[in-house]
Amino acid sequence: MTKPLRVALYARVSTSNKGQDVGLQLDELRQVAGQRGWVVHAEYVDEGISGSKDSRPELDRMMAAARAGKLDLVAVWKFDRFARSTSHLVTALDEFRVLGVAFVSLREQVDTSTPMGKAMFTIIAAISELERDLIRERVIAGVRRAQAMGKHCGRPRREIDLRAAKVLLAQNLSVRQVADMLELPRSTLQRRLREASLAESPTGPQAS
Repeated sequence: MTKPLRVALYARVSTSNKGQDVGLQLDELRQVAGQRGWVVHAEYVDEGISGSKDSRPELDRMMAAARAGKLDLVAVWKFDRFARSTSHLVTALDEFRVLGVAFVSLREQVDTSTPMGKAMFTIIAAISELERDLIRERVIAGVRRAQAMGKHCGRPRREIDLRAAKVLLAQNLSVRQVADMLELPRSTLQRRLREASLAESPTGPQAS
């Protein structure tokens, strides 16, 4: 007989007095836990704590439980309730992988215990590493290219590697969710996607 998974449910709201309710997250997480036969080891809830912090009291307790071998799976409502950035998410998931702990995000429908979930985060981790290695070179090249075209270079245009965005969008995530994960304004991501689409189109700027 298969042993039930020992699961941690993690929820967070940045404030408790502006219409945000951690109960919404927990109700859905509990419902899914019941449907899948998970044994809830504990619920970890950070209330009134900013998502920009990667160290939070209950998050730290949950990570300690995972490192102590008390958890088989961590479930969250959304990525942005758990991780402060893409790099934070990738780092945490890599640690879970080493510890043998699966990760589920309900809203993004991601489950790293499945082949598809594992493949998606392998791709994201690879792109994140490449981004760190090449960001300086891309910015410098972009500035030099603009200067060669006679454009004013005050504040440099932010360079974005759209490969990560396209991978996430292909997983049926919304533009808003992808922009949050990549720490970009949604309008910026939408504009760059439009520019890339026009550049790739046979009727785009090249044909004029």
